[in-house]
Order: sequence, then structure tokens, then C-alpha cells
Amino acid sequence: MAMTGVFSLFLRTCPAPVTLFPLTKAYIIRKYCTSKSVSDVLKLDILQTTGNIITNPGWVQAIRSHKGICFLDINDGSCIDSLQVVAKSDAMPDEITIGCSVQIEGSLVRSKSPGQSSELKADIVKVIGECNPQEYPFKPKARYHADFLRQLPHLRSRNNIFSSLLRIRNAATIATHKFFQDRDFLNVHTPIITSNDCEGAGELFAVKSANTKVEDVNFFNVPAYLTVSGQLHLECMACSHSKVYTIGPTFRAENSKSRKHLSEFYMVEAEIINTKTIEDLTQLIEDFVKETTQHVLEERSEDVCLFHKQVAPGHREIIDKMLKCNFNIISYTEAIALLEKNSDKFINKPFWGCDLNTEHEVFLVHYFDDTPTFVVNFPSEIKAFYARENDDSPQTVSAVDLLVPGIGELVGGSLREERTTVLEEKLKNNGLLDVYDWYVDLRRFGSVPHGGFGLGFERYLQFLLGVENIKDVIPFPRFTHSCRL
Repeated sequence: MAMTGVFSLFLRTCPAPVTLFPLTKAYIIRKYCTSKSVSDVLKLDILQTTGNIITNPGWVQAIRSHKGICFLDINDGSCIDSLQVVAKSDAMPDEITIGCSVQIEGSLVRSKSPGQSSELKADIVKVIGECNPQEYPFKPKARYHADFLRQLPHLRSRNNIFSSLLRIRNAATIATHKFFQDRDFLNVHTPIITSNDCEGAGELFAVKSANTKVEDVNFFNVPAYLTVSGQLHLECMACSHSKVYTIGPTFRAENSKSRKHLSEFYMVEAEIINTKTIEDLTQLIEDFVKETTQHVLEERSEDVCLFHKQVAPGHREIIDKMLKCNFNIISYTEAIALLEKNSDKFINKPFWGCDLNTEHEVFLVHYFDDTPTFVVNFPSEIKAFYARENDDSPQTVSAVDLLVPGIGELVGGSLREERTTVLEEKLKNNGLLDVYDWYVDLRRFGSVPHGGFGLGFERYLQFLLGVENIKDVIPFPRFTHSCRL
């Protein structure tokens, strides 16, 4: 490819710099191509690398001195490993401390330290931002409890464990898009502000203008809420584009501080037409969970291993078993019969018609040798109005929950009621016919069998990594009585 073509491609793929002077090729290439991340430097072949290397700004993780030589460990979040920098002690700036940001210029040399193949011999060590080590909350090589890190949402990304979590989360997001894009699903941005209560549970955050003028109180002229699910909007899109999905924030005003609950969290939701049986959904869900997990394990293996070593020893066996097995399928009626036989083990006594509690879900998964288990065909009374009634059992609906070890419910889904008269009757009985008249239109105007599911993204990360508390797998957790930053 000619140089002009390479430069043209570079311009199209790079973010546009904001400057007040005309841009030249030399300026742009210098700005975006000369400095390297820690990850890039660690991948360099020492035998083929010549000339000086300038690193991206990074943060000092540790400082050691020995016989007039100073060793720095710097990390910029690009990978789990830190870059070892070596320089003469008298060449180090006085203001260099743990936690400060630095930029290094030097040459790559063989490392004499065990476990290090190469290191950066510094010619220039520039302190970008100073840090007071007496006030900085982290110490070299120290491990911190998740409760402590949760008190520092603005700094905890500098901790090794949480830094790995962010890279894993990024990889899982990419894997999610890849899974659906490879199957020709259309990505849809569903709204955050909505007039619908999709789940019907009433645990919504109301949206109002902060402007105190009387005329601005009803900003949208109708009650508006933060969404609890993008499902209903996805159904609209599926009825014109066949296969759609979204990844977006959802909100629940649930007054709970449990390890499973957040007020703001992310959902992966998908809708697909031409679903004839619940197995059409269970197979898609199983493929999604397995393929996403496999992608993350391959792309971020060292980060995942850090969790399985330090946070949840032995958890990797559960994940490996999940990838090799076929997920179990059991009907709700069968599940209740099994739970009733072991009723003495539960605080909440099971009975046909009850919703499954976490203790019930965990028991069922453990009963099936700690492998993921689908529960299908729930009583219609405990599922939302849109779940399709089973033809052979009108008191049950074609709904599914996926239960996984340590978490319980990870995925919920159902075939959607596509029959106009049946849906109208259900809405009428619940006093929702006027509110959801638009939803009935989807059945009046070219109805088609369809179904979908929603996966809690943070719960998935808990399951993958063995993290006990959901607040430790999201950058900025929001829960009752807590909204830091």
C-alpha cells in the first residue's frame, strides 16, 4: 500500500486531535505513534528493537533501590504486568514516589531480575503528576479487601484486581457484540427514559425535571421512569428486523443491599422471531454463555487467572466444567417436586405457584453437580403478561430461567405471546389494555412468533470470576443509600 494510502487509512481510524493550528502528517504521526503502552513494550522482541522508546504516561507501582541503581515498576492499565524501569539513582527526579504518573524514555535491555525477560533502561524519567505517598491509600504489593476498595471508587481502578476486572469486562462486552454480530443480529440502542414498566413490579425510579417551575413538573406530559428493561422496545424492532439485541443500563429501585443487587446495572437482551419452542431460546442462551466465556478466557487469560487465584481459588474448575457440559433442563413442576422433598433445608418453604428464591436456585444447581440448569414452563401468575401461554397447559407459560453455580438466576426469558386475542385478554384482566395498546398493535399488524431473553451482565461477571459481591464487578456501584461520585 502506498504511503498516502496508509496515512489516509490512519486518519480515518484515529480520533481527530483538537488543535488551533493546521495539522501536518508529521505532527499526527508523532502524536499518535511514538509513545508505547506498557503492553506494547512488553511484547517487543529485544533482539529486533533498536533506538529509544517513549512510554505512555503510567503510574508508579513500586520503587526499589540497590547499589546506586533505582528500579521502578510502572503500569498504565494496558495489561496485568508492570514494566520494570532501571536507572541510576542520582538520575531520578526528587519528586518521584509511589502513585505518581511518569513518562519514560530509554532503551530496551535484557533484565537481570528473575521473571523479567527485559526492562527499560531509562535515559529520561519525567514526572507528569506528583503524588503524596503519605496520603496515597495503596502500598506496593499489598492486597486490599473489596470492602476497602469500594470506599475509593475514584482510585480503585489502580488496584491490580480491579484493573483486571475492567479489562475482563471490556473483553466480555466485545465478545457479546461478536456473538450476536456473527449471527446477523442488529444492535439497537433502547431508551433509558421510558413510560413503560416492563416487569410490572413497580420498582422504578421516576424521572422529573430538576427545574422547580410548576409548568416543568410534568416534563414529558406522562409519567416517565428509568428503564428496567429494553425488552418491549426490542420487540418493536424484532417485528421489523427479525433478530435484535442491546447492551445497556437498567435501573431497579429495590431497597436491598444484598450481594446480588444493584440499583443501576447492565443487561444484555435479545429478541428473535420464529421461535417455536422454549428450546429455541435455551440453545441460544447456552451458546451465548459458552462462547462469551471462551472468548474472555482466551483474550484475558492472565486477568481471569488472577481472580481464580486470589479471589476464588478452585472456581476455574466450575467454569471449565460448564464449558464442556450440556446445560440441564428441568420443568418448574419437576423443580418444585424436588424442592418439596428437601423442604427441611429451606427457610422459604417451596410450593407449586411460588417464585423460586435464591436458596431454591442454588440447591437446584448443586443437585445437578454444580452445572448450569434451565428451569422452564413457570406458572403464569408469577411471570409477566407477555410470556406465551402453553397450549397444553394454560396455567403455565413458556418462560425460562438459567440458574448457575454461586449466583442462582443469571438469565430470564420467554416466548412472547403473539396471539392478539390472548394478549388482549391478559392485558384486560390486569387493567393494562389502554397503556399497552401499542404493544397489541405489534400483534394486529403482522404478528409473528418470537421470544427473547435478558442476561444480567454483572451477574455474569460474578459467575465467571467467582466474585461474591456484585458491587465489585462494576466501575461505580449504585445501591440503596449509596451513590458515590
